[in-house]
Amino acid sequence: MSYLGEDIKKLGFGLMRLPQLEDGKIDVEQTKQMVDLFLEAGFTYFDTAWAYAGSEDAIRQALVERYPRDRFTLATKNAAWINCKTREDAIAQFDTSLKQTGASYFDFYLLHNLGEGRTHYFDDFDLWSWVQEKKAEGLIKHVGFSFHSTPEELEEILNKHPEMEFVQLQINYADWENPAIQSKACYEVARKHGKPVVIMEPVKGGMLANPPETVAQVLKAAEPDSSVASWAVRFAANLEGVITVLSGMSNVEQMQDNLSYMKDFHGLSDAEKETLKRAQDELARIPLIPCTTCNYCAKVCPQDIGISGSFTAMNYLTLYKDKDLALNQEDWLVGSHGRNRADQCIKCGECETVCPQHIPIRDNLEKVVEALL
Repeated sequence: MSYLGEDIKKLGFGLMRLPQLEDGKIDVEQTKQMVDLFLEAGFTYFDTAWAYAGSEDAIRQALVERYPRDRFTLATKNAAWINCKTREDAIAQFDTSLKQTGASYFDFYLLHNLGEGRTHYFDDFDLWSWVQEKKAEGLIKHVGFSFHSTPEELEEILNKHPEMEFVQLQINYADWENPAIQSKACYEVARKHGKPVVIMEPVKGGMLANPPETVAQVLKAAEPDSSVASWAVRFAANLEGVITVLSGMSNVEQMQDNLSYMKDFHGLSDAEKETLKRAQDELARIPLIPCTTCNYCAKVCPQDIGISGSFTAMNYLTLYKDKDLALNQEDWLVGSHGRNRADQCIKCGECETVCPQHIPIRDNLEKVVEALL
C-alpha cells in the first residue's frame, strides 16, 4: 500500500546546521554548492523552520531563486510557543516564512516541536484548523507536526487530530530503545495510526559520527571504507513508512559522503542489520544511570530538582565525552523545564523511596554536580 512521500528519495537536507563563515553568518555560497550536489544526485527534500536563524533566508538564495519551484520539496515549521501571545502572532510566522523563503507555497508544513508544555499553544490558538485553511488555499500541500515527548502523548495528539498527514520524529540507533527518548515506541505509535514519518536527528546531532570507541570499532570492522555516520542514516532510512531521513549537513564534505551511500540505497542487508545490532549491544554495555524518566521522583522531591534531566545529561557525558553537549542537555531538560539543578539536593532521600529502578539517586546527583556544575 502506497503512502505519502513514498516516492521521495530517503535523504533529506536538514537546514538547521548550515555552514557558517567566520563571523557566524551562514555561508550561502557553500550552501549553494551543497544544494547543487543534492539536486544533481536526484534528491529533492529540504527542511527548514521559522525558528532556524537565517535558514529560510539562506535557502531562498541558495535554492528558491536558482531553481524552478517544481524541482524541489520544501518543508518549514511554525513554533507557536516562541514569543507568541496571540493567535495572530503565531499566524504571522507563516507569512514571515513565505517572505523569507520566497517559495510561494510549502510542500510540507509542520507544527513545530509538540510535546510537554508546548502543545497547548497550538490548541489555544487553534492552529489545527488554521493549517487546514491554508491547505485549502493551496499555500500548504501537506500538514504534519514534529514531536519530542512520550509515545503516550503522541497517541493522545494523533487521536485528537487524525487529519495530520505525517509526523516528524527523532530516530536513531542509539535512541531506539533509550527510555529517555523512546524512538521505537514513538515510531510504532505513528505507524499504528497510519502516519508516515520524517526522521530527524538520525546522527543524533553529530554524536553518532563520533560514537564511543567500542561502537566505532564494530562499524569500522564491518566496512572500513564507510563513514561511521553512514550507518546511522542507513539505519533510519531502512524503516518502513519513512518519507525521508533529514541530515543536518554543515559542509560540502558531509554532503558528498551522504550522497555516496544514499544515492542508490535500497535497504539494509541482513549482515548490515547484524552489524548495527552489535553496535547497539556495545552501547548497552556502557554503564549508564538506568533512569527511565518515569519522573516518580519529581513528584516527591521537596526541592523540585530536575532529576531525570540531570541523569540524561550525565549519560550524554558518559557516552560521548562531550561536556558542552551534556551541559546543553542539562540546561534544556532542567532549567528550561522550570526545575532546580542537582546542587539543590538536600539529601532527604524521598526520591529513592519511589524509584522503581532502585537508583541511588542522591549519589548520582552528587556525580552530576562534580562533573557538570
